Amino acid sequence: MTVRFVASSKLPTQWGTFTMHGFEDVESGKEHVALSYGDIDPEQPVLMRIHSECLTGDALFSLRCDCGFQLEAALKQIVEAGSGTLLYLRQEGRGIGLLNKIRAYHLQDGGADTVEANEQLGFAADQRNYAMCKDMLSHLGVKQAKLLTNNPRKVAALESYGVQVVARVPLHVGENRHNAAYLKTKEGKLGHMK
Repeated sequence: MTVRFVASSKLPTQWGTFTMHGFEDVESGKEHVALSYGDIDPEQPVLMRIHSECLTGDALFSLRCDCGFQLEAALKQIVEAGSGTLLYLRQEGRGIGLLNKIRAYHLQDGGADTVEANEQLGFAADQRNYAMCKDMLSHLGVKQAKLLTNNPRKVAALESYGVQVVARVPLHVGENRHNAAYLKTKEGKLGHMK
């Protein structure tokens, strides 16, 4: 077991009322959240997103990335579908943390791309781990997914944990002049799909 379930509560949002499920990583103590909407049928594919925390995009409305736009679009699509789930993982900056993300942004201000900046700081291009998803989805009863993502690593991670990805649903929102190069780098260097 990588995470343990702690508690659930209602979470009203502008799109609808979700149930928020809190989980704690048994080794690091990091806290992760699953938002579920409607009835999750273990025998049916569930519309879902795995979303890594992005304080700058999700809460501070940054235009440097597409994260906040993707979070909003995913929650809206889940409500429109009538049911689904979003896993919100505490893995800021593709796993390097908020302060290192600010350092990486500084390097990007000087001309490095998002991958080069992480590497110049001594990190891998993407340090995220999706092991906690297995226990979180097991708790929710999710066995099959229609995954809202452009990232092939998320598809592979779910399948490696026994969750069948029956469809990948592209999620292209929020492109602007501030993040165009960032999005191109994600496609070219991290293999993100159209």
